[in-house]
Amino acid sequence: MNIKSYILAAVLCSTTLISCNKTNENLSSIAFDLCQYIPDHELLERSKDYMTEDFYSVLETTFNLPEHEAMDHEWLHYFVTGNGGTIADYEVVGVEKTDDTHAVATISVRQKWEDGSFCEEEDIEEHKLYMEKVDGKWLMSDFDGHKQDCQRYILNWGKEEMMRQTISEYLVKEIGPNYSQGDICIPVLMIVTTIEHERYIKEVLGDFWVFNYNIVGDTLKTVSGGNHSGALLLSKGGGERVREEWEVTNFEQTEDGAGNEESAKRIFGDYYDVYQNMHANQDVREAVRREQLQQYVRSHNMPIKYYQDYGWDAVEL
Repeated sequence: MNIKSYILAAVLCSTTLISCNKTNENLSSIAFDLCQYIPDHELLERSKDYMTEDFYSVLETTFNLPEHEAMDHEWLHYFVTGNGGTIADYEVVGVEKTDDTHAVATISVRQKWEDGSFCEEEDIEEHKLYMEKVDGKWLMSDFDGHKQDCQRYILNWGKEEMMRQTISEYLVKEIGPNYSQGDICIPVLMIVTTIEHERYIKEVLGDFWVFNYNIVGDTLKTVSGGNHSGALLLSKGGGERVREEWEVTNFEQTEDGAGNEESAKRIFGDYYDVYQNMHANQDVREAVRREQLQQYVRSHNMPIKYYQDYGWDAVEL
């Protein structure tokens, strides 16, 4: 190779290196900008312009699901942020371009207080931000594998919702008519635990309530209702013809009066304390009732804004 060839090769190598460095610097800048749209307890509407369509869609679905009891999956709403007074501070450590349209950025996150000082109790965490080039623009396509986590959660929630629907329909049909009738019957389900007995049989322990309401203008006015805690046995049916829907095949309820505590301890067993803490806390019961009423009126497109028990102020939904 003559001297000119060496010089040309060196120039080409140098040009490639400079181009590569500029590309990485550009991707680092883009990754830093995308960090500002990582969910922090809520999904910002403007994040839609900075995420791939499928990633935004799965996050939107997850964030709009009803939270129900103790928000077991609340971590999906946090991602990398602290809980209470802290703000995530992002730094892009590096970016690896895996192909022409995909890259992975490594980011470090520290929590800082609203006054700008850093929270010394929080460790620096490292996370992965996935990027995809769509129509010439780099977008966030995933974050720490949360897309798959959310998809799994949505699938499980769907199965759980089918079970809840079965229980609600059973309570409306079998328990609701035992009370003074209203325009509509809406149960409240506070599930303590679900025990899998066999593939097609499960036992649901819970604190269940039934309420009959009259619809008066924009208010659900309570006509009647009561508590029916206990163990519901659900089955799908096995064999050659497997039913897709769950069916309630037995309901063992706690006894009224003097036998209530003894029957509750027998039915709930190791979960008795969990049940009792739930059942005895009126604030928890009303919070769950309000949330499930919100979900009901929303899903049925009802112009309802309040519910009201007799002798009490109306509660806004």
